[in-house]
Parts: sequence; C-alpha cells; structure tokens
Amino acid sequence: MSLTFYYAPMSTASLTEAVLAELGIPCERVRLDLKAGDTHQPEFLKLNPNGVVPMIVHDGTPIWESAAITMYLGEVFGVDAKLYPALSTKRGEAMKWIAWGNVTLGEAASRLAYTFSPDAEGAAYAAEKAKADLAVRLKVLDGALEGKSFLLGEYSLADTHLHGFVTWLGMMQFDLKPFSQVTEWLKRCNQRPALAKLLEGLSK
Repeated sequence: MSLTFYYAPMSTASLTEAVLAELGIPCERVRLDLKAGDTHQPEFLKLNPNGVVPMIVHDGTPIWESAAITMYLGEVFGVDAKLYPALSTKRGEAMKWIAWGNVTLGEAASRLAYTFSPDAEGAAYAAEKAKADLAVRLKVLDGALEGKSFLLGEYSLADTHLHGFVTWLGMMQFDLKPFSQVTEWLKRCNQRPALAKLLEGLSK
C-alpha cells in the first residue's frame, strides 16, 4: 500500500491529520508552504487542480476535499478499526455529519475567519452575522449530542472530523459555553490519545 499525505500547518489538512492519527496509518508526509505557493506548482496541480490541501494519494489515485478523504479512509481502513460504520444506516449518519461539518458549519466558520483579515470590509457586521449563524448551527449539533457521548453513540471518525471544526471555532474565540452538550463532547474528544497528542503539538 502506498499512501502520501499532502498538508500545510494551520490549515484544513489538520482534519485529515487527525483522521490518520486515529487510524494509525503509516504514510509518507509532504509538507507544503502555502505562502511560498507550493500548492500552485505544476507538479502539485497535476494531482490537484484546485491547488489546495489536504490531499492524499492512495496507490496512485489522488483524493482531495477533507470530507471525501475522511469518508474514504473510513471505508477503507476505519471499519476494521471500529472507527467507521460498515455499510448501513449508521454509515449514512457518519457521512451526514462529516458533510455537515464542511458545508453547513464550515461555511459560517469560514465567514467568521474572514473577518480577522485586516482587509475585510464591514468586518464587525460580518462577524456578528457569522456568529449568529454559527449559534444556529451549533444548536443543531448540541441537540444531536443530547443523551449521547458521541455522534453515533460510540466514537467514530465523524467525531474526529467535526472535532477539528469546533476546535477551530474555539481558536477564533467563539463562545462555546452556551452549548453544553458540545462542550462536554469536545472534552471527551480531547481525551482521545491521538487527538490529545495533536493538540499538545499545536500548543508548543
């Protein structure tokens, strides 16, 4: 098996890094410098014409988009590791939350992140709008976690994936305290050895 992981620090590649860490998959790691334009070099664009990370190349096939990568790694490696459901309605639930993280939660989170740019127009208004939208989305997640330790009951890569987005919100000083189920879930996720090790690395 040949698996290569293309990543850049402090990017959405951290989602894939967490998934790989949970699965314990050996892989070649290629660190890219976004500011230096590494993802826009011809050799990278041949693999990913979008010019972004994360990306994995598994047995010669490039796979990009963090949600797709999480689901793919889950299907190939996660079922036997008890970290991803076998083909069933549970699989559908896992896919639902992974996609929700990227599309619904991630969209509002990206708008909030944009307001930190010194060139952002109407930053104050945009930040308040993004925070209001995030509150609505996190209420959905909060409700889904009620009475459960993790999204599917047992820990899965759906939790790994969403953990990255919610941690990102915390790093942007978004107040998570009103969402008690989410904050307790986040604490449980943070106790996972693989995630704890990654978070420790970020704090250094």
